[in-house]
Amino acid sequence: MSERNRDPKIQGEGDYESARRYRKDVERFVEENDTEELAREAAPHSEQEADEMLAAERKGRSRSKVRKPEDTQEDTQKER
Repeated sequence: MSERNRDPKIQGEGDYESARRYRKDVERFVEENDTEELAREAAPHSEQEADEMLAAERKGRSRSKVRKPEDTQEDTQKER
């Protein structure tokens, strides 16, 4: 194994320092914020807004490698 591979500051998929920093930031955010209240604030405030959010979510997932069955059914129905 090369000397570079033993470096604890490895960049890329083994970037341990970034992972530690991310975990620390998430823990601090959860401690300092009311996440339940933030979730309520982010929830749709109308049926139209809920539909728009769902459509945006489906559009985003349509580009992912793993799709939910309802996304693929909608794509199939559009093609007909």
